[in-house]
Amino acid sequence: MGTWGSGNFDDDTAADHLSDLTGRLVGEVAKAMSGDPVEIEPDEYWGVAVPCNLELLYLIAQQDYVGVSLPDPETIHGWKDRFLAVWDGAIDGLEPKPGHKERRREVLVRTFDQLAEVARREG
Repeated sequence: MGTWGSGNFDDDTAADHLSDLTGRLVGEVAKAMSGDPVEIEPDEYWGVAVPCNLELLYLIAQQDYVGVSLPDPETIHGWKDRFLAVWDGAIDGLEPKPGHKERRREVLVRTFDQLAEVARREG
């Protein structure tokens, strides 16, 4: 087993663990994005959890740890297009408070874009 530092993520086992963890996050997103669009509507579990997973992946990737597994930028852009199409089609039916729709959409766009940028740099 290789160890290259004293940090929690500075050895092969930690890198394997991180790869498994980020792989699960990516797998959950991939499954949600390929499933029934209703499941990613703004008031559904995956409509909330997908952006959470993407944000977690981004935060982990920012640490430059060995073992982080990210999808390619094209996949992330495809997810973004699908997710926002569903979100745009459903959000008005939830009667959001004034300004929420616009602010939340900005956050969603940023969430996908920042992960795609990190994936592009690492690819």
